[in-house]
Amino acid sequence: MNLYVTAVSYAPKLSLPEVQQLRTLLAAAGLTLDAESRTGDDRFEVYTADVSSDVASTVDRREGALAELRRTAAENGPAGVDTAIVPAALRSAERKFLIMDVDSTLIQQEVIELLAAYAGKREEVTAVTEAAMRGELDFAQSLHARVAVLAGLPADVVDSVRAEVKLSLGAAELVTAFQEAGHVVAVVSGGFNQILRPIAEGLGLDYWVANELEIADGALTGKVIGEVIDRAAKEKYLREWAAKEGIPMEHTIAVGDGANDLDMLGAAGIGVAFNAKPAVRAVADAAVNMPYLDAVRYIAGV
Repeated sequence: MNLYVTAVSYAPKLSLPEVQQLRTLLAAAGLTLDAESRTGDDRFEVYTADVSSDVASTVDRREGALAELRRTAAENGPAGVDTAIVPAALRSAERKFLIMDVDSTLIQQEVIELLAAYAGKREEVTAVTEAAMRGELDFAQSLHARVAVLAGLPADVVDSVRAEVKLSLGAAELVTAFQEAGHVVAVVSGGFNQILRPIAEGLGLDYWVANELEIADGALTGKVIGEVIDRAAKEKYLREWAAKEGIPMEHTIAVGDGANDLDMLGAAGIGVAFNAKPAVRAVADAAVNMPYLDAVRYIAGV
């Protein structure tokens, strides 16, 4: 079993004791260190170890070994360092498929909360959004309830909200790095097409989809049109688009922050929790707990 273990430090520089702690962790897990490298910039540093193991390649044993290694890394790795264990086949894949959530992942805000502010309902909607992202509420039902408070708002509030939206730090750099390397980038959102469309077109994304706000007579109706993009839909589009590109699921990377992303994180070759809710961090293959989205490129080997 060949793996890459990538540690992303919140600090610009990993200390020698921290690197040694990572080496000790790998040795204790029965892994052989074949090569190592360090890269990064003035925001964070990345340490990557190319390791191998004599664990038999049966699926059950391999997955059990990976789960144990992830648990050990989370519990015993250096403080302030996120550690990801990535199959060598994904790191070295000629073409990869990156799919991301939008609100609080590709962008810094939750769009429904920005819209609700214009209806004087931001606090109410924020509470529902947070419960939905923790997995305490059905996403589709919570979306309909939140959108309902927007009924009667003039349609031009969409333009105002679009002007407030900011990409996450490193988001544009992440997309550019993947696409320049010949990989495919997609986003799937529980938010809204009216906000996402110009962002997706501006970034030159290969695929994107979100919910559609209904607008009639120059005002929001408080409804969405068509199927709701929920957690099942996110996984569906991941599989559909990857298949269209001829990219096996083992070579896909999914990034998200909330319970609505769990299905696609679980289906992807590696699922990355980005500044995520505890329930998402607990089951994701890797976590990035810093504001820089482009840290994901180093986990994926891009």
